[in-house]
Amino acid sequence: MLQLVDVHSGYGRSEVIHGVSIEVPANGVAAVMGHNGAGKTTLLRAAVGLLRCSSGTVLFEGEDITKLRPSARVTRGLAYVPQGQQSFGQLTTAENLQVVADGRKNGKQLIDEQLDLFPALKELLTRRAGLLSGGQRQQLAIARALITTPKCLILDEPTEGIQPSVVAEIEATIAALTARGDLGVLLVEQHIGFALEAAQQYYVVEAGRVTSSGAGGSSSEQDVRAAMAI
Repeated sequence: MLQLVDVHSGYGRSEVIHGVSIEVPANGVAAVMGHNGAGKTTLLRAAVGLLRCSSGTVLFEGEDITKLRPSARVTRGLAYVPQGQQSFGQLTTAENLQVVADGRKNGKQLIDEQLDLFPALKELLTRRAGLLSGGQRQQLAIARALITTPKCLILDEPTEGIQPSVVAEIEATIAALTARGDLGVLLVEQHIGFALEAAQQYYVVEAGRVTSSGAGGSSSEQDVRAAMAI
């Protein structure tokens, strides 16, 4: 689905990721793990086009999209949920969903589908997003991304800083989405157990380089912890 091949990227003259190569399956999860500052978010921003690749290639369904603008990548089927439960704080939950659905011929149906995935949002439709809890805002952020009907969903730390009950709901939703067989997920996640349980493939990134990779599943947890020296 999505491939980054020998990608170098960073900010200005400061290169943060150095020759990273990863692959996201068409109907599964690739998990990227590593300590804070390892370059994980920079990797995702390069994948979605928010950062320029100084060298290397980004492929989506076999097409070279390295030089495409982020909006063109979204049109092709990429969706990005940044770290930090981002939303339009002054808009209500319903308005946050509607602003993405506007212009789509089946916009109402798409909103209803996301409310079925995240039923807790149904009771919050008239509440301003800025007044939601962190977990509620994260569910809203994922729901907004899914309204674009992506082929590949990019999630940056979706369970960071939110209450355990909502973490479980988000984990279950990611599993349900990939079980449908029509969505690839690139997941950056600090919870190693969840990341490996969800993933078909994992990558450990340290100092901007992939230092370990392998098949997902709980049996790989010891290898990942050793690679991260946890």
